[in-house]
Amino acid sequence: MTGTALSTASRPWGVLHGLGVGPGDPELLTLKAVRLLGQVEAVFAASSTKNDFSHALEIARPHLKPDTPVTRLPFPMTADSAALKAAWEANAHAVAEVLATGKNAAFLTLGDPLLFSTFGYLARTLAALYPQARLAATPGVTSFQQAAATAVMPLAEAGEPLLVLPGVAGGEALKAALNAAPNVAVLKAYKNYKELKQVVAEGGCAETSAAFTRLGLEGEHWSRDLDSLGDSPHYLTLMLVKRKG
Repeated sequence: MTGTALSTASRPWGVLHGLGVGPGDPELLTLKAVRLLGQVEAVFAASSTKNDFSHALEIARPHLKPDTPVTRLPFPMTADSAALKAAWEANAHAVAEVLATGKNAAFLTLGDPLLFSTFGYLARTLAALYPQARLAATPGVTSFQQAAATAVMPLAEAGEPLLVLPGVAGGEALKAALNAAPNVAVLKAYKNYKELKQVVAEGGCAETSAAFTRLGLEGEHWSRDLDSLGDSPHYLTLMLVKRKG
């Protein structure tokens, strides 16, 4: 269906809820997220175009009604803007077809739905193509919050700032971040991990930093020895970097 065709529907559209399912432990979903999962009539989960596996779906699965239909929406792992735009629009059309029937739906996302999340792109595209679409978001526990709790490591204290950096930004960006703030959370640190840990070591921050992988999942590991994760750790890897002193 096209946006024009769907816009003629007379019934009220359902609501798309962006639900943050946390970093890995199903017990870290909020009470509100669990309640909504028990009420929505459809669930969407992002997956790679290379396979249909969704970490967010597996985390949320214990809280889903057995008969809730689940649709995996493919998002390509690419920097090609044209390919990304095409995927966002195709997925927005798929979601709109469900919402136009009056059904409420949930889009599952790791961590929080509005932090480095595909939900932000989907919501923006859906709103542009279908102004009548109704959107809502439920916050989720972020991976860096879980990491701090796991290591009992304060993210920031007193008047300190905390910067959140994507690993894809690389070592130079981490250097700049550490010059600007004493606390940096590096998400998706599997990207450029070797370079990132070298910056930590050269900056004299190794003793006050830590790396985490697969939090809340089988194979969870964390250590203040950044080398313990090797040079190419799992996709679900992050770092908490604290400037010494």
